[in-house]
This record gives sequence, structure tokens and C-alpha cells, in this order.
Amino acid sequence: MDRRALVARHDVELTEIDPRSPLGVGTGSLAITVDATGLQTFPEAYPVSPREDDRPDGTLLGTLSTWGWHSHPEAAHHDWRDALVEYDSPRGPVPYVDMSENAPAGAARSASEGAGAERDRVLRGNPHRLDLGRIGLQREGRWVPAAEVRPVSQRLSLWEGVIRSDCEIDGRAVRTWTVADPERDVLAFRVRSAALVEGLTIALAFPYGGADWHSAQDWDSPERHRTRCTAQGQGRWRIDRVLDATRYTVLLATAGEVTVTGDHEIRVAARGEELDLVVEFLPGAPEDRAERPVALPSVEEVLARSAAHWQEFWETGAALDLSAAGDPRAAELERRVVLSQFLTAIHCAGDMPPQETGLVCPSWRGKAHLEMHWWHAAHFPLWGRPGLLRRSLDWYRSILPNAREMAARQGFAGARWPKQVGPEGEESPSPIATFLIWQQPHLIHLAELLRRAEGGAVVPELDDLVTETADFMASFALPTERGAELGPPLIPAQESYGALRREVWNPTFELVQWHWALAIACAWKERQGAEVAAHWAQVRDALRAPLPREGVYPAIAVAPYTIREDHPSMLGALGVLPSTDRIDPAVMRATLEDVLADWDWDSTWGWDYPMMAMTAARLGEADLAVDLLLTPEGKNEVLPSGHTRQTGSLPVYLPGNGGLLAAVALMAGGWDDAAEGPCPGLPAAWRARAEGFVRSP
Repeated sequence: MDRRALVARHDVELTEIDPRSPLGVGTGSLAITVDATGLQTFPEAYPVSPREDDRPDGTLLGTLSTWGWHSHPEAAHHDWRDALVEYDSPRGPVPYVDMSENAPAGAARSASEGAGAERDRVLRGNPHRLDLGRIGLQREGRWVPAAEVRPVSQRLSLWEGVIRSDCEIDGRAVRTWTVADPERDVLAFRVRSAALVEGLTIALAFPYGGADWHSAQDWDSPERHRTRCTAQGQGRWRIDRVLDATRYTVLLATAGEVTVTGDHEIRVAARGEELDLVVEFLPGAPEDRAERPVALPSVEEVLARSAAHWQEFWETGAALDLSAAGDPRAAELERRVVLSQFLTAIHCAGDMPPQETGLVCPSWRGKAHLEMHWWHAAHFPLWGRPGLLRRSLDWYRSILPNAREMAARQGFAGARWPKQVGPEGEESPSPIATFLIWQQPHLIHLAELLRRAEGGAVVPELDDLVTETADFMASFALPTERGAELGPPLIPAQESYGALRREVWNPTFELVQWHWALAIACAWKERQGAEVAAHWAQVRDALRAPLPREGVYPAIAVAPYTIREDHPSMLGALGVLPSTDRIDPAVMRATLEDVLADWDWDSTWGWDYPMMAMTAARLGEADLAVDLLLTPEGKNEVLPSGHTRQTGSLPVYLPGNGGLLAAVALMAGGWDDAAEGPCPGLPAAWRARAEGFVRSP
């Protein structure tokens, strides 16, 4: 397989400003998103809409990292434990971190997103992900507006990981190279233009931390943070940033002339028609680091390291070539597959689970949603890149104390993993998040995928996480005269039942998820020759199977059974999950047909289409699986950049990209009980060529 040709035919090329589809580069730990100049010259041209009508737009042009977080000082006066609200359950009262509107009568009350009780606002908004700085072009001391830039062409070369941008500013040609170092949080820029000797400069500007749902930038509070720039000699500069308790450092290397032009702005002017700038972002203050930072690389060195890194990335792991297919769907599917590999590598492969918008822009104030971790990262081991998943799994161990405390407060064993969190793993008040349970088995599922990708032996360093997860799951299942059940309060993956959280029983997907994950946990111990916890096996065997209703599987086991909007999550019980004795394939086939008949597609989300495709593939419907992956409905739009767009306030959505790759891994690499032969989930007439995939469960 000519992998370079496969990748290169999907290089992204733009010839105009596309306000929905900017390009970016990154390391997995840090990423920058840029406009048509290859920098962040006019972020207002790439807006992110607010969820609150009275807030200004944010921007897609972020410089975000996994480690850059900030809290406003008022956050120190609030604690998630103060947001606990007791709910009746079959076991008795159980506390949940909830919005104050759900507190007992007489307690403080809140309204919806963006309003309400002060405590809710502060806990939801802190910590928030920090935008580390804007890097763009200025002329005569002002940012060059989009109206004065004529794009000529912009190309993201996927094999080298480089963006080359050509435009004209005031009639002068400007060429920019933008690249990220694969080994450090270093960004490098090269600008070539006669305009550099006529007043065109690169400027860096630094905002205060913003706690809006959609924006990490507060440009209206210059007095609340400090920026200090110090010359280090030989074209090196250090910028110290202080935002309340947050510290980070920015190192610059350039042959240009550096000038401080404002409290939080620095300008770099060329000494000719060429300007190179290398920027490194480091967490903490210099005195916080045990080792002195090594010298910054040159732009040429970063370009070379990026090219070597991305060549190795594309030449290892799995690949899928659909060029022999005569079907017009194949080229678009291949485009989405190639671009999704690049995007998830730079946005979803950091040292903690990513936010749903990756390192492009904030959503939910930058917090990670752990029920989405599977969708972001399960594909990495299936595509033969297990190391990219491993990076984020150790983070769960860092939050074990919080997860154990939550489980113990609610009367359960083990660790209850939170849903909407910052790096410290503390749950945020929410009428939905804390009642979800489907993130609990994810760690066991991900550990199983790692085991398969790494030769079949258990991964001993994950044993404590698997054990803590299974202990919680076994204790959460409620023993009844009908068997083991999943009872209230809970909200299934299909969040449409949020108002019914006190009444929901036995959601179809979660019942099968619980059964399968506990079976995997038991097998995990058996492979080590360790004793299987008796209560794990007892609950596994006692869990009720989902009961069909009128020939199909409902979403939940009680009225209203199935609301025909949002995620059709019951399909995941045979698709995301493998075949088990809990699901009748004939009934699941009827359920898929029922969903496709009249579901509300506008209310769906980007990962719903891969989920449905996995169900179709396991049922032997390869053509339908492809159609579902490419459905031109709802939130399944894939932009020229490869990002999956949902709404103006959620303009990129990485679970859609990761879900696509998980589905394609199943379809191209096969699964345990798939028919023999290559690519069992793709149309046979396509003559698809696949290599390097790990077989799915």
C-alpha cells in the first residue's frame, strides 16, 4: 500500500476564508488553530456562538493545551460537596452533585445555563481551560483585518504536519509556514514577505482567563493578570504569565526585534523580508521547574522533526485504501478517515481525556466529559496506536481519591468516575451529568482494547483501575426479586430522560454494558491467575436482559420507553458492544429499522452515526453501515478541515471523528464473530485494502 499517496490525496486545500473551517497543528498536549494567514490575525472572522444571548462571540482560533487551566479567585469560596442534593433511591437517600434548583425547599435555587445561583455558576465555570495567547500579524500597530487580506491558497500537508499559507496584504505577497514540534509544546512560524520591511510584524497578545461556556478569552480585564517580558540574550526572550494562582511561561526565539507594546502585548519585527519565530509554552513559573528548559529549536529543526514524526505516524498503525472502489461514497469516507486520524492525534491524545472540542476552542468551559472518552480514544488501539490512548489513562489514577469519595458518599464500593470535570476530577453541578452512568464501564472497555493491541496479555498497570471500576459497578447494580437491575436515580446515554431521573430503570444499552464489562473484568483477573471477586460474577450472571417491547428494544424499561430524539442509544447494545446472550440480533435488526423510520435527526449528535453504523455492520448490513457513516442529516456534517460540526456554539466535535474511526476499525478490521475474509463490514465490491487493524471484540 502506498501510504504516502493515500494520505496526500486528502491534504486540505483552501482558497478562501472559510469561517467554519480553519486549520490547525498540534502535539496532543498543545494545539493552535489559525486563519488564512497561517496565524491568528483576525479571530473575529472565525466566530463561536454563545449559548447566552448577552455574551459576545468566541473564536475558533485558540491556543489551548491539556495543562493550561485557570480559576477565578471566587472559586476558592465554593466546594462541590456544598452542591450535594439528596435523592430517594431503592437503597435510601443518596447524595448527588446537582444544580441548586433541585435542592430541598428553602435552599438557594438556580436557573439554566449561564444564570442561577452564584455557587452553581462558579463551580461550573471553574476551573476553565486557558487560552495561552494570540499570535497574529499587525501592521503599523494594529491587527490586520480580514477585509484587507486576500487569500490565495492554504494547504495542510498531512504527511509533514505543516500548514503553508499564501495570501496578499496590501498587494504584497505573504507566505507563512506553521508547524508544531512533536516532542515539546513548541510552535514555529516562518513568514516571508516584502511587507515585513514595510511595517508588517508578528504580535503576541495574552488574555485573562474567561469562564464563558464557549470562550477562554477575557480581553476586558487587563488589570487582573500580569505579563512580563525579559531578554535572555542571543535572540531569546522569556515571558512570565501570572493569572491569579496560575503561572505559565512563554519562551521566544527569533532573529527579529522584540518590543513590548502594551501590558499584555509583544511585537516581533523582521530585519528584512524573512522572519522566523519559535514559541514554547511551559506550565508554571521558571522556579517551579526542576530542570532548566533546553534551548529552543530553530524553525528548520521543527519542520524536520514534524516531518519525521508524521511520516512515522502514517507508516505505522493501520491504514485503509478505498481507491479501487467504484462507489462515489468511498472517496468521501476515505477523506473523513484520513483527516480524523490527524485531528484526533493532535486534539485527543494528551495526558487527560479531552474536551469535546479538543484543543480548538472551549465547550462547557473546556472541561472533559468522561462519557465521551471512549468516543475520543477507543480507536487508537484498534488502529494499532495504543500508546496514544495510554497517555490519558494514568490521569484516572490521579483522581482516584475523588472518585472513591463520591462512591463512598453514595454508599457504593470502588470508584465512581465523574462526568464533567477539569484536571482535578471534581464533578460539576448539573441536572444531567452526575446522573449518567455509562462512563463507568469505559475504563474496562478501553483496557480490553489495549490488551488486544498489545499482544493479548493483561496490562498490569491498569489492574487497580479495572478493579475499582468493577467494584463500583457490582455494588451499583441493585439486587431485586427479578435479578440485578439498574435503578434510579439515573439518566441513560440518551439524555432525553433527564426529567425522569428519579424513575428510570434498566436502560437497554447500560444493562448490556454492565453485563459485558463485568464479564471482561472477571476474565481480566482469570488471565492473571488471580481470584475473581465473587460479587462481580454474581452480578454479571444476575443482571436482567433488556426486554423487547412491541418487537423492538426500548431505550428504558419503563414509560415512556423510547423518546424518539437525541441518541438512539439502545442500538449500542449490539454495535459499540459485541454480541452477547443478552441481545437477540433479530430484535436489534428490527430496532435499527424502527429508528431509521422516523427518528428526529436534527436532535442527534456526531457519534450517533458511527454508533448506528457499528450496529448495521454487526448485523451484516455493510452498505447500510456506509450510508449511516455518511448520512447528510443532523449533526453529521464534516467540514473541509475534517472537523464534525454540530451547531454555532459547538462548531467542532471530536467524538464524531473518534467514533468514525472506531466504526471503520470494526468494519475494516473485523470483530470476534465476524465472517471470515477482509473488511467484513465494508461492501465486498469496493475491494478495500486494509492493514494493521486490531480485531474488535
